Amino acid sequence: QAQLVESGGGLVQPGGSLRLSCVGSGFTFSSYAMSWYRQAPGKERELVARISSITGINYADSVKGRFTISRDDSKNTVYLQMNSLKPEDTAVYSCRATHIFVYWGQGTQVTVSS
Repeated sequence: QAQLVESGGGLVQPGGSLRLSCVGSGFTFSSYAMSWYRQAPGKERELVARISSITGINYADSVKGRFTISRDDSKNTVYLQMNSLKPEDTAVYSCRATHIFVYWGQGTQVTVSS
């Protein structure tokens, strides 16, 4: 059974940093494009960053220069390093795996507040 489990969320002050992790199991992780999405209260879910062996790396304009997506296929893990966090980055962050099938994690809460 395929599964994605995120971790690393929490409460951080504006200007701070967090690193999210998403561990996949039950599928061939290295064959899948991996993405991070976020959904803030009252807003639609939006793509934050995507990493693929075919299309490379893409970021939402709102996070370019602050967030970095990376992956370690030996650990079946994708990361999202978030620096210079802003209150508007507050959301539930979820990872997604896409190839033949699409898998979602359950999400992790990130709150940026003083």
